[in-house]
Amino acid sequence: MGSEELYPAERLAAAQRATAAAGLDALLLTPGSDLRYLTGYDAHEGERLTCLVLPAQGEPILIVPTLERPGAEAAPATGVRIVDHPDGTDPYPLVRAALPGPVAAVGLADRMWAEQVLALRAALPGAAQRLASEVLRELRVHKSPAEVAALAEAGAAIDAVHTRMGEWLRPGRTEVEVAADIAAAIRAAGHVSVDFVIVAAGPHGASPHHGAADRPIGRGEPVVVDIGGTMPSGYRSDCTRTYVVGGPPPAEFSDYYAVLREAQRAAVAAVRPGVTAEALDAVARDLITAAGHGDAFLHRTGHGIGLDTHEEPYVVAGNPRPLAAGMVFSVEPGIYLAGRHGARIEDIVVCTPDGGQRLNTTPTELIAL
Repeated sequence: MGSEELYPAERLAAAQRATAAAGLDALLLTPGSDLRYLTGYDAHEGERLTCLVLPAQGEPILIVPTLERPGAEAAPATGVRIVDHPDGTDPYPLVRAALPGPVAAVGLADRMWAEQVLALRAALPGAAQRLASEVLRELRVHKSPAEVAALAEAGAAIDAVHTRMGEWLRPGRTEVEVAADIAAAIRAAGHVSVDFVIVAAGPHGASPHHGAADRPIGRGEPVVVDIGGTMPSGYRSDCTRTYVVGGPPPAEFSDYYAVLREAQRAAVAAVRPGVTAEALDAVARDLITAAGHGDAFLHRTGHGIGLDTHEEPYVVAGNPRPLAAGMVFSVEPGIYLAGRHGARIEDIVVCTPDGGQRLNTTPTELIAL
């Protein structure tokens, strides 16, 4: 798929219309997923200012360090004028110059560095600072067919890594050793970077964000493997499977894994336009609670995914947002018994006009290696 499909030039105009509708005079976007969403430019994050100045009306200008101009010029977006600043010069007057009219309010990239926020406040002293996500959230949450295809490509790549788990996961090897093999395989499967590798065996499986440790994996221990990376497109993968190695798992584990699998399957089956995010969370949570493990389901059922691993929509209690076709998110209930073991099953799912489609297609049964 071409970069023009993933990063169409009309996004800039759509963002400008949304900026005006939100009562903002401009968006100011430093390196990150919002900048890449609008321009295709995967900008280097550093102390030298890179900033897309996107006025509600007028010409978009990308301010970059001189030494990074070639990379900016190679970005897919058209309709953006590039202005560079040599080392040793103050780039913030360039931002002010790109906004010749009165500036009452601007939207800043949500994760802009504080030193840049303060410098922009000094450069635009009369402008209220708000979050750019007020504008871009609604654009980014609805994925285009090209974006869904990119996420499906990412899902297939991470699935390919899970299918190889038997090569690495066995008793006596440490979590760190297994994680190193997995990281290499993530790159070999087509990702340009490894975003995370969780290999959590036995009692470590009860910690949802454990990581990996030097502890050897024991015979018959359940192992939670949650992995993801970034594809050349910029779009992300994220998939969790739970394995048992070298022998049968504890009986209580097999019992609650069956509950977990039922809850995950039911939640995937419940995806359709109009179902609210909190109602989808409740589908999985109610089944787990009814089985007596509600307190062991420690996190939300899911999160959106795209150019960020975690983005809107969040599938969590208290979020009344209705799902809509084109939204893409994880469905990943878990059960975690402190000091003993845990399990999680995660698929990325796209909401379609008449239901939901898994973008991860490997089996969700407990996998014995």
